[in-house]
Amino acid sequence: MQAYAKQRIKDLGLSGKGKMRVNKAGCMDRCDEGPIVVVYPEAVWYTYVDRHDVDEIIDSHVVRGQIVKRLKI
Repeated sequence: MQAYAKQRIKDLGLSGKGKMRVNKAGCMDRCDEGPIVVVYPEAVWYTYVDRHDVDEIIDSHVVRGQIVKRLKI
């Protein structure tokens, strides 16, 4: 999913110097909550199941600034 999110951000023209960055991290002390995405600088934590969820996080939160309540942890 990390590679997918990274490519999706690139395809949207949101990556590059001074723009967005998608990178891997460890479990960030929340391993028991499944896969995690954190959107900074807001520090909003999400979980996800599939590409649809990752797309929703990118389209809603990253692009439009709207928190995806159903995926927020």
